[in-house]
Amino acid sequence: MASSTFIRTTFLVLSDTHDIDLDTFTKDVWPAQRDQLPKIDVVLHCGDLTQVGGGSSFKKALKVLGSINADKKLVIAGNYDLELDQQYWTTYRDEDGNTEDPEDHDEAVAIMKGQTATEAGVLFLDEGTHTYNLQNGAKLALYASPYTPSFGDWAFPYSDTEDRFNAVDATPPNARAMPDHVDIVMTHGPPKGILDLCPQGNVGCDKLLQAIRRVKPIMHCFGHIHEGHGLEVLDWKTPNAQDKALPIERTSGDHVEIEYSAEGNSRSVGWNGRKGDSTLAVNASIETERGKPPNAPWLITLNLPRAI
Repeated sequence: MASSTFIRTTFLVLSDTHDIDLDTFTKDVWPAQRDQLPKIDVVLHCGDLTQVGGGSSFKKALKVLGSINADKKLVIAGNYDLELDQQYWTTYRDEDGNTEDPEDHDEAVAIMKGQTATEAGVLFLDEGTHTYNLQNGAKLALYASPYTPSFGDWAFPYSDTEDRFNAVDATPPNARAMPDHVDIVMTHGPPKGILDLCPQGNVGCDKLLQAIRRVKPIMHCFGHIHEGHGLEVLDWKTPNAQDKALPIERTSGDHVEIEYSAEGNSRSVGWNGRKGDSTLAVNASIETERGKPPNAPWLITLNLPRAI
């Protein structure tokens, strides 16, 4: 790829930090050696900032994100970030039939979109398409969505009959479907069969997988399923490979060349895939099974189009 057309851009991708504090983050998740790593252009946090919401927890998450030096820090909610989902928060009833205070939603949004977020350099994204010209000269076109298939009584749910990601009859009126032109997709949950295996089986969304097959982004990052942490590749050019994701260590071909390292707290990938040729799938869950140390974020460098 000609350097005049594409620009190497470095992403720090993480998800499911679940109320982690700054001390734990800097010691166990993203230690001091991070100063020796390449400059980060974009941080992507794929949701579940908190354990069950709460203003103090949202502020704690912003403090953690504020410790990272990057041009852009883009964040979505997850199903545990309860107050950020207005529909959930205003209709939820506890065991006694009581509703929650609508002002708690307003307070949570004010934290994530107000002065505290601005001071941390964080942009909290609603569902939809977002475009940015980055300081390194690249253009980032990103689709974001915090919604996941309904499971239990959590925020941002949708039913099996709904399709939030493809513009079809089953798309609810409040949804923002995924457009074809985006380079990066950030959702809270995984697509069906891609880094989504947990004790309940493969619990990803088939409608989301359909959208990823249609859009063929350079990268799709998510979390939600802690057991699925890892990287896989969807190869759109090789015959008979489109229905099967491969672990990144097993990929081959010019359009999926990689530089892969996973030692200690370093999780770095140099990704040369192109939109339409292959998609790097990233489950970036930081939280793990109980008793196990947290996962490290993924540091991923890839090619974005140059801003015009």
